[in-house]
Amino acid sequence: MDDSVDRAILAEVSRDGRATLSQLSDAVGLSVSAVQSRLRRLETRGIITGYRAILDPELVGTPLSAFIEITPLDPAQPDNAPELLEHLDAIEACHSIAGDASYMLFVRVASPRALEELVRDIRLAANVSTRTTVVLQTYYEHRPIITADADADADADAAE
Repeated sequence: MDDSVDRAILAEVSRDGRATLSQLSDAVGLSVSAVQSRLRRLETRGIITGYRAILDPELVGTPLSAFIEITPLDPAQPDNAPELLEHLDAIEACHSIAGDASYMLFVRVASPRALEELVRDIRLAANVSTRTTVVLQTYYEHRPIITADADADADADAAE
């Protein structure tokens, strides 16, 4: 992304996916129609892949978060754990990782008992061993990928 205006639009949209075209226009200094055109282009190019609501986990009944590392019990078994676990809705994210484990799952559940049941279901479904780390508090998440500060830093670096 070399275009500072596109970066500014992306920064604004990543901070507030419901920002109106008028708000984006004010933030980046372009007309509403120019911002709309740029947004469409960013969507067409696949840079913006969608917009979504961010829910409060406690208010929707899933206040307990955890990271679960999974490792195949048999190193020769097929590497298809993501497909085998996809049906488990409590798994919010599945990351392939480097290290001793093969994947890191991020999960949200209602209670410690629900977490225990989910770990059991994961072990059975994917034939894996697990290592679970419970989240005590989250200080921040869903941070914008692109920020206006990063763009200003890049411009400053280029000027030097």
